[in-house]
Amino acid sequence: MPEVVPSTLPSLGSGVSLIELAWHASLVVQIVMVGLLTCSVWVWAIAIDKMFLYARTKRAMDRFEQAFWSGQSIEELYRALSAKPTQSMAACFVAAMREWKRSFESQARSFAGLQMRIEKVMNVSIAREIERLERRLLVLATVGSAGPFVGLFGTVWGIMTSFQSIAASKNTSLAVVAPGIAEALFATAIGLIAAIPATIFYNKFTSEVNRQAQRLEGFADEFSAILSRQIDERA
Repeated sequence: MPEVVPSTLPSLGSGVSLIELAWHASLVVQIVMVGLLTCSVWVWAIAIDKMFLYARTKRAMDRFEQAFWSGQSIEELYRALSAKPTQSMAACFVAAMREWKRSFESQARSFAGLQMRIEKVMNVSIAREIERLERRLLVLATVGSAGPFVGLFGTVWGIMTSFQSIAASKNTSLAVVAPGIAEALFATAIGLIAAIPATIFYNKFTSEVNRQAQRLEGFADEFSAILSRQIDERA
């Protein structure tokens, strides 16, 4: 009966941890792992920041719409909002009212093109708000799309290094091959750990931005119609 040689294959159960796998990996694979872990932390930091940002923006929209449709004079609302920095729907309203008052306070009192100018300033305000909401979403998209490939690069490099070690030692036993392959595959695992949340968050936040953009555009259309009626009454 042949003698059974104890296996030296590293495993979590035999006391070899993931940290030890990363520590014994080649330099290139370690750089890939550190880069992917950094990206993963960055993704979660952006995600947490965006969650709070979108929640604050939604509450600000709710408060503004409640004040706007409460029957309060738009002149009083404009004076209250123009005295402090505004964002989101309030910024769109202030920009439109500012253009409105400039046109009516001018000596010429010309209403020609006023409707177009009001719509233009509201569109610019909406574009700035969307840009603010979309800031750093490109990072999530990049990590989500490139993360698995970067991890795969680390895996391929690690396997190449393992095969070179096998050729140098002239030993093809599983106990020699397995540690290097496990270290290499760990890079792909980290790439997926970084990419999967990034992709999920990117899709979620893109949908949230679209919803808030539609809400802004809806308010802009309603407010433009209100101002258009007043322009027709004063013309």
